Amino acid sequence: MADDMHYYEPATGHGLAHDPFNSIVGPRPIGWISSVDRDGRRNLAPYSFFNAFNYVPPIVGFCSIGYKDSVRNVEATGEFGWSLSTFALAEAMNQSCAAVAPGVDEFDLAGLTAAPSRRIGAPRVGESPVSFECRLTQLVRLKTAAGRDVDSWMVFGEVVAVHIDRSLIVDGVYRTAAAEPILRGGGPGDYFKVSEAQKFVMMRPR
Repeated sequence: MADDMHYYEPATGHGLAHDPFNSIVGPRPIGWISSVDRDGRRNLAPYSFFNAFNYVPPIVGFCSIGYKDSVRNVEATGEFGWSLSTFALAEAMNQSCAAVAPGVDEFDLAGLTAAPSRRIGAPRVGESPVSFECRLTQLVRLKTAAGRDVDSWMVFGEVVAVHIDRSLIVDGVYRTAAAEPILRGGGPGDYFKVSEAQKFVMMRPR
């Protein structure tokens, strides 16, 4: 049985063509994070280390490998937006992750509309069918098991406002698959699309 399992310890390398970690923990929702700096310059960047972490109040978070513009802006202003990445917006999302100078506006780079938010200064992606407006709750630098600082930063934010395209709400229920969200997989460029055909229903035991 042991011969059927590929075993490795991350500290000494995986021995494969591509690190399998991101492929195993996936597909992952994409945090399409919008922010502004103290001078009001816009930034938009996708993060695949993203998820929801609490119901009441709703809290989401993303992790940045390196202290990048998004983290710097959120720490400075205490705010950020999240917009849903969909299949229709996949190419624009991909364009927004280009490594560009801090002064480059990724909204313009990707041909997206910077729609005004109601509760925060950071804009939303106008073309996205769902957006959150968030206020910073915690900024945490990650550490190793030995307590050594890692150059990765976890940003948590409370969702203070939500925008949903009404076409995605049927009989009072938000239809996840109808938005066709995309998720990051593994490998150098694997993504997945959520569709109705993939859905199955399983109620919790009582």
